Amino acid sequence: MIKLAIVGTGGMANGHAKAFASIKGAKIVSCADLRADAAAAFAKTHGIPTHYADHMEMMKNEDIDAISNVTPDSAHCSVSLDAIRLGKHVLCEKPLATNANDARRMLEAAKKAKIINMVNFSYRASSALQKASSMVKEGKIGEIRHFEASYLQSWLVSSSRKDWNKNPGSRWRLCSAAGSKGDLGDIGVHILDLTTFVAGPISKIYCNLKTFNKGNGDEFIDGMKMDANDSFSATVELANGALGTIHSSRWATGHSNSLALSIFGTKGALKIDLDKSWGDLQICIGEKNIA
Repeated sequence: MIKLAIVGTGGMANGHAKAFASIKGAKIVSCADLRADAAAAFAKTHGIPTHYADHMEMMKNEDIDAISNVTPDSAHCSVSLDAIRLGKHVLCEKPLATNANDARRMLEAAKKAKIINMVNFSYRASSALQKASSMVKEGKIGEIRHFEASYLQSWLVSSSRKDWNKNPGSRWRLCSAAGSKGDLGDIGVHILDLTTFVAGPISKIYCNLKTFNKGNGDEFIDGMKMDANDSFSATVELANGALGTIHSSRWATGHSNSLALSIFGTKGALKIDLDKSWGDLQICIGEKNIA
């Protein structure tokens, strides 16, 4: 039996708790959150035996093999390093850290302690994505020459999310002081991972970030400045020299949660649209080389 603890009991933690509860051989034995009342409510909801307001106290007192780090982005590094020092394996929500130096610190600490410190990019569960990656690696579409990728959401403008400004769970994602890296750090990491998983590593990138007025006067809500980026557009060169674009926005009216990737090679092309299907892969290969 693998004994788990969840650190951070916000909205995303509910998904973690439900998923772990469905895994045979895994058991959630504790949870922690700086908000003691939130930790207590979370424990009651998911039937977790113990709860704490201090994750270090929890890890020292409880018999735990690993933690699921579901804290805000700015706390990912410190909480994960605390767990690694205590010999606990870590599943960390994305992004792994808010800067490259912290990510390297986590990597080196985990290597030294021989501890697993991983990020689960959920979209890799797509069978279409897995097939596309293997086809590229096998040279089925030849050498990649061009690509385009996008992740589009509309939660800043859609009717279903119109009350985001009343929800602290949404507001922190728009505030740099709260540790958010905006659209780039929240969903941009997904489309970057999706693209490189299929197309290969990036050698050069130029990225433009933009924050738009949200119609709230001075852009402060409950003392939080809504200054994290809402959209980004990047021109990218892969290690093999291929060029492409990656862009994302929370202002994409009409798109609930749309991820798409097209890759063009010397022998063919591939296209994935995860908004339509996680299992459908469009393939263009043949003498005519026309879809």
